[in-house]
Amino acid sequence: MIILPTDPKHDDKLKAKNALYRVIDPELFVNIVDLGLIYDIEFIEDDIKVTMTLSTPHCPMGEAITGGVKNALGIEFPEKDTTIDLTFDPPWSFEMLTPEGREQLGV
Repeated sequence: MIILPTDPKHDDKLKAKNALYRVIDPELFVNIVDLGLIYDIEFIEDDIKVTMTLSTPHCPMGEAITGGVKNALGIEFPEKDTTIDLTFDPPWSFEMLTPEGREQLGV
């Protein structure tokens, strides 16, 4: 996920992205940002909308991960509600890993 410096919500999106580094995939032990699971973060009035994916459509840890997203953003933005748009388009693949994620997984 790239946050452009010209984005009017740049600071909030950066703060949100930094919070999501604390959400760890409980099976892979890598944060969801470096796994490439976060596609977009939008601030719409009193809501934060996170568009994200999981490593597989039937990921057994999906509820734990999405719950972690809501918890992490709730700590940073207690006045906002978080909604998650879970999508599998495009489907997740190893190409979505950041260099840090590749290093952590040893791939």
